[in-house]
Amino acid sequence: MSRLSLLLVTAVAPAVWGTTYATTTLLLPPDRPLLAATLRALPAGLLLLAVGRRLPRGSWWWRATVLGALNIGVFFALLFLAAYRLPGGVAATLGAVQPLVVAGLSALVLHERVRARTVVAGLVGVVGVALLVLRASARLDTVGVVAGLVATGAMALGLVLTRRWGRPVGLLTATAWQLTAGGLLLVPVLLVAEGLPTHLTGRNLAGFAYLTLVGTALAYALWFRGLERLSPTHVSFLGLLSPLVATAVGVLALGERLTPWQVLGAALALAGLVAAQLPSRATRRATREAAGAVAGRGWAGRMAGCE
Repeated sequence: MSRLSLLLVTAVAPAVWGTTYATTTLLLPPDRPLLAATLRALPAGLLLLAVGRRLPRGSWWWRATVLGALNIGVFFALLFLAAYRLPGGVAATLGAVQPLVVAGLSALVLHERVRARTVVAGLVGVVGVALLVLRASARLDTVGVVAGLVATGAMALGLVLTRRWGRPVGLLTATAWQLTAGGLLLVPVLLVAEGLPTHLTGRNLAGFAYLTLVGTALAYALWFRGLERLSPTHVSFLGLLSPLVATAVGVLALGERLTPWQVLGAALALAGLVAAQLPSRATRRATREAAGAVAGRGWAGRMAGCE
């Protein structure tokens, strides 16, 4: 699979996550964010675990727990705390900082070089998302801001460690470990903070089924697949698609209207995303050299066949 094809397939995950807001608004019970988070992660993890039929071994017990906590449990819990205490635009803007955090952690942990273009693209993406979703009436809350930033940092570290540690089993099984671990960590938080619902409607069940099967099981499998083959920095920039898709769904499904500033913000966020995916000069040179070497071997083989 070419790099472009891999990027497009991986991009399906944040695009699907961009439909979460509309799904929550139209199908899920109100004021139940932790229930939504738990029912997204745990059933999807158990389903994939039943398919893979394999539990972690050795060091992968604690590694899977750490990755599940960072990518799912801690991230979801703090994200919803931030969403409760901050306007949605502020929370989304904090999340847009993730590519810059991933770039810094990749330099420290994976020894990847941070390019100036990556930093500029990250800043452009943050400004774009801010223009797209931030409102002038938005108010900052210290606890909410800290929760949003820690959530962003937790998932950023989870992405980098996922790339560094790799996986000892198939993709779906490795995804199952993380989702199950993260979901189990969310259960006590759900019971203490919200409790269990007294009843769920058919509409609620349809919404949870979509989030579990499509928004989590499928989306995270594609996300982790892209992460093991692409740079964590490049993958994290794809997360800018979530607010873009959420805005588009809001316009098409919920009848929302965009202001000129929001249109500019969408254009900037998209520009930052695309700029971050462009290969570096060294990568392009290496690709040309590899293509030339392959062509040279082919020519030499044809010449040898003529002798």
